[in-house]
Amino acid sequence: MDTFSYKRIVVVGTTSSGKSTLAKRLADKLCADFIELDALHWEPNWKEANLEVFRDRVQTAISSQVWVVAGNYHVVCDLIWPRAEAVIWLDYSFPVVFWRLLTRTIRRGITQEELWNGNREKFWWHLKLWSDESLFHWLFKTYWRRKREYPKLFAETHHSHLRIFHFKSPNRTKEWLSKL
Repeated sequence: MDTFSYKRIVVVGTTSSGKSTLAKRLADKLCADFIELDALHWEPNWKEANLEVFRDRVQTAISSQVWVVAGNYHVVCDLIWPRAEAVIWLDYSFPVVFWRLLTRTIRRGITQEELWNGNREKFWWHLKLWSDESLFHWLFKTYWRRKREYPKLFAETHHSHLRIFHFKSPNRTKEWLSKL
């Protein structure tokens, strides 16, 4: 078993990389609060929370001493990262995250799984690849940008306190988690 002494962790990566799944499993192992930024951001009917409301929710959520945050919202990074001790970057290949997004989208479309605040994804939204409603559009828009941006963020001096865990494959992540 690997020693893992971090108490405040952020899990980042592109859409469908498995941020929430890993963060939840890690929070359970560490007996930590699981904080899903999407749940704090999205109001009923897919309405985005007002920025002040969102920031207040995040500030309240991270006020505890032990937590694992899932998400990438840059508008709250200044609240979370200074308190965090570690960042886990799920940096998987495009085919892996594309496949995960496709299967997740089909599953959620069929099951009408409730996500946050009564919200459910509509399968046809994602078929509109030109639309911001489509997570496929979001994936194409952000995948390569995140690969460039994260190393720069990690290198900034005010983030030098963070331990970075960089995983390039789901199998490696799963293996690491199983050893904790």
